This record gives sequence, structure tokens and C-alpha cells, in this order.
Amino acid sequence: MSATGKAVMCLRLHPAGGGPLGAKEYAGVLALLGGITPAVQALPPDAALADVRGALRYFGCDARRLAAVIRVRALALYGVDAAVGVAGNPMLARAAARETGPGGTLVLPEDPAAVRDFMADKPVTALDGVGPKAARTLCSYGLDSVGRVAAAPPAALRRILGARLGREVHERALGIDRTPVRPGAAARAVAAERLFDRDELDPVRHRRALLSLTQELGAKLRTQEDGQVCRVLSLTVRCADRTTLTRTRTLAEPTAHSAALTATAYALYEGLGLQRARVRALSLRAEELIPAERAVRQLSFDPEDEKARRLEAVTDRVLTRFGPHVIALGTLAA
Repeated sequence: MSATGKAVMCLRLHPAGGGPLGAKEYAGVLALLGGITPAVQALPPDAALADVRGALRYFGCDARRLAAVIRVRALALYGVDAAVGVAGNPMLARAAARETGPGGTLVLPEDPAAVRDFMADKPVTALDGVGPKAARTLCSYGLDSVGRVAAAPPAALRRILGARLGREVHERALGIDRTPVRPGAAARAVAAERLFDRDELDPVRHRRALLSLTQELGAKLRTQEDGQVCRVLSLTVRCADRTTLTRTRTLAEPTAHSAALTATAYALYEGLGLQRARVRALSLRAEELIPAERAVRQLSFDPEDEKARRLEAVTDRVLTRFGPHVIALGTLAA
């Protein structure tokens, strides 16, 4: 990507020693980015966007070299590695960052045809603005991938989704995202995904993956600075035939308690009635995040519930200090 073109960088941060990203390390990397460009948008708990057009001109280098410099500095100063995606807009940069691992950099070309090829096989939920409800509507018309949405007549999308959303979704399916990087804007959702090694039929393995996801999401929410809780949990199932099934539920009360997230995730899964479906991937998304201190929790007289929450707090501290593999639920460790 040239220094004169648009260049948005998305960084997905990973502590080199494993475990969830600490608040101090996250703030340090954000400060590092702020020394390179003033256009930095935090995507808590472990990602960030940066508009680096001016930085490319200032340093006289391309995006891949600048990404390497940022990665080396983040690793040396804060012990944090990064998966970096670079593209012409925030949506594509996030998609590119999801396609590479820690230590990798993926730069999408500026060629519109190459961008459309990159996005074609992705589920419609990869498009900004396509939530669970819009995804279900599109899938009911057979528009279950970004490529199919891009090939659909714009007028048909406007009839299906409404004039404004239909127009925006069609543009984004073509790789056009007019959203700027917003300094200081925080994300209102966190997500996690499990991709199976092969198309998975076993419901027991499905539930095991869900349990792993809720443990990860709960830990992410609780270990953010000041802690956060979610009001809504969304489950997305990607099947072998490329269909995408999404279910969403508003929680009885905002929470980051893993047991509550697990119970909701299991209920969403059972509601899909998958039976012998061949599942390729499962993802959970915690939405409508608010600070934990603003949430109201119904007091419980169940000693087991309070015990579980205390154990959860201890587990979070252990994982933060020693990494993600030193302790796990017996169900996941077996």
C-alpha cells in the first residue's frame, strides 16, 4: 500500500507470554501508537485502529515496514506482540487482522477486484452494520456470504433491508467503508471464535467449544480496566455448507460472570435445533458493554454462586500473571 493512498491499520494484541492483555500493557501500546499518529481508536480489550496516512509520509516507508516497527517496539517495551491488518478503511483492516496471527502482517491491495475476492467467502456478519437480525434476513434470501451480497442487485437489498441500510451493506460488500477512525471511541462489543479442525458433528464438542468461548469472553470482560459487563450475547454458527445461523438474547441482568454466559450460550445453541449439523465454526459476541460499576446485580443467597464468583476472581489473577494454560476447568482440561 503506497504512502499516498489510504492506510488504516488494525492491531490485535497478544501478550508474548500468553494470557489476557493487561490494562497497563494495552494503555502502553495505545500510547505508542499515539506517538506515531494522532488518529488512534481503541477497540478494547485487545485491539486498536490507527489511520497512518500521515505517518507513512512522515517516515517515508510503506505500511508493512511501519507495521514491523510498531510490532518490534510493542514487543520490546511492553512484551506484547500483534497481528496487523492494513487496508484502505477500518472494516477491511479489521478483516485483514483477523486473517493473520501474532507476528504477522496482512496488507490488502488497493485493487477493488482483489478486495472483493478477499471478502467474497466471508459470512455476512463480517460486514459492519449487519447484526444478527439483518444477517437472519439476508440468509433467508440466500445471501449468506459477502460475495453473494455484492452480486445482489442494489434495489433488492434496499427492499430487503430498507433504503439506508441496504445501500450501506451493498457498499461494504464491495469493500467500501466510509467510517473514519475515531480517536477516543471505544468498542461496545467483544467477540471470540472457535474454528474446528474438521466439520464437527458431535454436540458434545460443540458445547465444549461454547464453554471455552464463555470462559474467554468472561475473562476479557472482567480484566478490562474498571471491568465491563454485557447486556446482550449473540451466538453465530457457521456450517459446512456455508450457511450462517445467528441467535441473540438479552440477558436478565448485565454480567461478565462466566457461568451466566455459559448458561445463555447453551440456551442459544439448543434453540437452534442443529441435531446432526456439520459445524465449521462457533463464535460468541458480547454486546452492549457497560462499566461493571454501573451495572445492577440481583443479590443471591446461594453460597455456591458467591463461591463461584470468588474462584473466578482468583482464576483471572492467575491467568493474568502466568498465562492461559496454567489453569482450566476440568471439562476443558480433560
